[in-house]
Amino acid sequence: MATNQRPQQADELREKVREGYTHVAQESTSADAERAEAMARRIGYSDEQLEAVPEGANLGVGCGNPTAIDRLRPGETVLDLGSGAGMDAFLAARQVGASGHVIGVDMTDAMLDKARENAHKVGLESRVEFRKGNIEALPVEDESVDAIISNCVVNLSPEKERVYREAFRVLRPGGRLMISDIVLDRPLPQAVLDSIDAYIGCVGGASLRTEYLETIAKAGFSEVRVEREASFVDALSFDDPPVRQAMERLGIDEEQARGFADAVTSLHIFAAK
Repeated sequence: MATNQRPQQADELREKVREGYTHVAQESTSADAERAEAMARRIGYSDEQLEAVPEGANLGVGCGNPTAIDRLRPGETVLDLGSGAGMDAFLAARQVGASGHVIGVDMTDAMLDKARENAHKVGLESRVEFRKGNIEALPVEDESVDAIISNCVVNLSPEKERVYREAFRVLRPGGRLMISDIVLDRPLPQAVLDSIDAYIGCVGGASLRTEYLETIAKAGFSEVRVEREASFVDALSFDDPPVRQAMERLGIDEEQARGFADAVTSLHIFAAK
C-alpha cells in the first residue's frame, strides 16, 4: 500500500504530490472556497472555527479535525505535519494561547507562501511559523514539541514508517499525536491505486487500517487508539468538479466511485510517547 517504495519511486511520488498541491494553492477560486467550507463542516469543523481562520486558510483538502481529538493546552508547542495553507495551525494557536507556539511543516513552496500570508493577515507571525521540509525528515529538534497534529497528509507519504519515526523523535516524553487520516478497510483495484488523481486525493496512498495503526505502534508510540471514525464516502460530494474530473480520468461512473470510496474510512487517531 505504497509504504515501502524505493527511494527513486518515493521521490517521484513526492514530486507529483507537490505539483498537485501547488495547483491547489495557486488556483483556488471563490467557488472552491465555498466547496471547501461545505467540506470542512462535513468533516467536523464548527462555524466558530471556520470564522476564526483567515480567508484562504481552508482549502478543503482535509478528512477530519485533528484539533478536536484532544484539547491542546496553553503554553504548548505544537507541530502540524503538512500544514498547507495553515488552517489547523491557526486553530491550534488559539488553543495554546500567547505563551504557546505552533510550527507548520510543508514541502510545497506555494502552500508555505499562502500560510505565511495568512499568518500576517491575523497577526500571528510571532506565534505560528512555517518551515519547509518533508515530513519524513522533519526540520525540528529532538524532543522539542508537546503535540503533533496532521490532517489527511501522512497517507500521501510513500514512507509512512519514516514519518512516524520522525514524529516520535521530535515529541517530548509524555507528548501526544493527534492525526486525522484515511485508511482502507479493503484493498482497492490496482488501477485506482496507480492513479495520481487517487493518490493526490488521498486514496491511492492509503494503507489498510491494521497496517497503518501497526506502523504507528512500531515507531514506539503507546496508547494507539481510534477516537472516532467516519465513512469517507459521506464527506465527498460527487458533483464537485474535481471529483467529476478524477472520475472521468479514471473512466468510472458515480456508482463505481461510491463503491471505491466506501472502502475508505477517515480515522481520528490518538497516540502517546
